[in-house]
Amino acid sequence: MDSHTEGEPTRVVVSGGPRLEGATVAEKAADLRTRFDDFRRAVVCEPRGHEALVGALLVEPEREGSETGVIFFNNVGTLHMCVHGTIGVMVTLARLGRVQRGSYTLDTPVGPVLAHLGENGLVSVENVPSFRQQRDVVVDIEGIGPVTGDVAWGGNWFFIVDDHGMELATTDLEVLREYALQIRRGLEAAAIHGVHEDPGTGERTYHVIDHVELFDEPGRSDCDSRNFVLCPGGEYDRSPCGTGLSAKLACLAEDGMLGNGQPWAQESIIGSRFVGRYRELEERPGVVVPTITGGAWITGNCELHLDPADPFVHGIVRS
Repeated sequence: MDSHTEGEPTRVVVSGGPRLEGATVAEKAADLRTRFDDFRRAVVCEPRGHEALVGALLVEPEREGSETGVIFFNNVGTLHMCVHGTIGVMVTLARLGRVQRGSYTLDTPVGPVLAHLGENGLVSVENVPSFRQQRDVVVDIEGIGPVTGDVAWGGNWFFIVDDHGMELATTDLEVLREYALQIRRGLEAAAIHGVHEDPGTGERTYHVIDHVELFDEPGRSDCDSRNFVLCPGGEYDRSPCGTGLSAKLACLAEDGMLGNGQPWAQESIIGSRFVGRYRELEERPGVVVPTITGGAWITGNCELHLDPADPFVHGIVRS
């Protein structure tokens, strides 16, 4: 079932997906990456999909009381988390009659999230704990010069840039995309990573920073800022990006620019809107739990056919 969340598309696979091994959703996501990447490409890539489409595969939950497990993926691989996709999943489950107005827990590869289905297609997602890892990181970009940003986690890893000198306008999408791609290449060249540390063992896991987020003044009078978000596959997010907004809220909280429970209205590059709030975790200083609210709408209900005789049965692979 297809939907869009404030302009960003989601395709929820409700049946017919592969049987995945693993006790947790994270283990199932790893199995999807290892053994069923053809399935991922077939669902979201051309000729059945397109570069901006995000897939969501419903799987068995790992926690008692959770409504479902969900694995998100895009044109290049699986995602840690996806807030716009979670909103799309909720309106899909409502259309299928599986949920009504109320709150439900969904298990994701990075932990449980709480989604509340409200009126008029609005969904609020209490996302995973979010934080800023590094502030004012300077990256030297060839042909551009030094760019300063923050490394932050909001369910995915982001490099957040406020001072970039670019105009965030739909007329400059290719310029913005290339600029953000150069920043991402610079992060890789400088070996700047996102780092998760196990609180029990202290063991560190290093991750590629695969999202770049640019901020500017809003074009809407009911928003606090506007953003452009480069996603891992090179496409831009049509929505205001829920995991990106979560990362931004963590930075605003640490800078004392937004109080506990206060709203922050985020405008996307196409003019759509999310509203974010956070609550502090007293036991984890510097870590916040964001709640992101936005709307989603069903756009189609389809059955995908995978014909073995089709030369592009598993999608078009771009080199």
